[in-house]
Amino acid sequence: MLQVVSLEKVHASFSRKYYIIAYFLLINVRWGEANMVEAERRLLANALLDFSNQRFVLLSESCIPLYNFSTIYNYLMGTTKSFVEVYDLPSPVGRGRYNSRMRPQIQISQWRKGSQWFEVDRDLALEVVADRRYFPIFRRHCLGRCYTDEHYLPTFVTIKFPKRISNRTLTWVDWSRGGPHPSKFVRQDVTIGFLERLRHGSKCEYNGKNRNVCHLFARKFLPNALDRLLRFAPKVMQFD
Repeated sequence: MLQVVSLEKVHASFSRKYYIIAYFLLINVRWGEANMVEAERRLLANALLDFSNQRFVLLSESCIPLYNFSTIYNYLMGTTKSFVEVYDLPSPVGRGRYNSRMRPQIQISQWRKGSQWFEVDRDLALEVVADRRYFPIFRRHCLGRCYTDEHYLPTFVTIKFPKRISNRTLTWVDWSRGGPHPSKFVRQDVTIGFLERLRHGSKCEYNGKNRNVCHLFARKFLPNALDRLLRFAPKVMQFD
C-alpha cells in the first residue's frame, strides 16, 4: 500500500497570500510497475480539478526543499517549460528494457529513460492524464525488468512534446554509489557545506541563460536528518 501525496502552493495575486493544497490518494502499488504511474496520473487528475493550479510537482516523503517558497514559486512560474528528465541510454538498463511488442506505436529510437520526479505545467499534465494511446502499451508490455516509472513519461514527452520540456529534473539525487536505489542521507550527512553544494553546485540552462540554480528539491533524506535540516534552514535556505 502506498500513500501518494502531492503538495502544492498556489499564489493568489488578489490577496498576495500563499495557500497550501495537499492531495492524498491511497492506492495499492508495487515498485517499478505500471500501477505506480497510474497513481501519479490519478494524483494529477485530482489536482487538475482545481483550475487555479498551474504547476504540478511530484515529490516523495524523503524530499526536502532547497529554497524558500517564494524562490521555488518564482522559478516555476517564470518559465514556459516543464521539467522532465529524458535521455537515451544504449545499455541493458536503458534500451535493453525496450519490448519490441510496443511497435509500431513506440519505436526503439523513441525509447527514453529519466527520473520519475517531474514538474509539469497544466497543459502537459492534462495530456498525461488524457493519454489513452501510450500508457496502455506500457501496462501490457513494460514488465519484469522494465520499470514503467522510469520510462513512460520520458518516452511519452519525447514522442509528443519534445520542445515543451527542459530535459532535466528539479530534484537532486545521488546515484554515485551505484545500485538500484539512490543514496540515503542521515543526520550526520546534513551540514551547511553539503546543503550549499546542493543549492549551487550544478550548471544548467534556464530561460536560455546559464544558471547555477538547477535543483529546487533533493532526496533521499531519512527522518533522523530533520532536526539538523530545521536548524540550518533559516540560515542556508532563507526560509520565511
